[in-house]
Amino acid sequence: MVTGRVVQFRRGRRTYTIRHFLLEIPTVDTKVKALKFVGKPVEWKSPGNKVINGKIAATHGTKGVLRAIFDQGLPGQSIGTPVEVKA
Repeated sequence: MVTGRVVQFRRGRRTYTIRHFLLEIPTVDTKVKALKFVGKPVEWKSPGNKVINGKIAATHGTKGVLRAIFDQGLPGQSIGTPVEVKA
């Protein structure tokens, strides 16, 4: 199990995608290292112990950021909080 961090919603210039989030893992800094995590399940735990599950769908850019799709949208307060990637 690897711990990452929610960086931001997946967004465009004027819109954002509700269920898509960008994740950052401290040990991953290249696209090649990030490709190892594609397809892995991920979960976010709220302060009230509610668990929201998701899956890593793809890489985002060349710096090792990952794009995850969750079963339901995370709250805005989740940005900057930890997530667990099941390796």
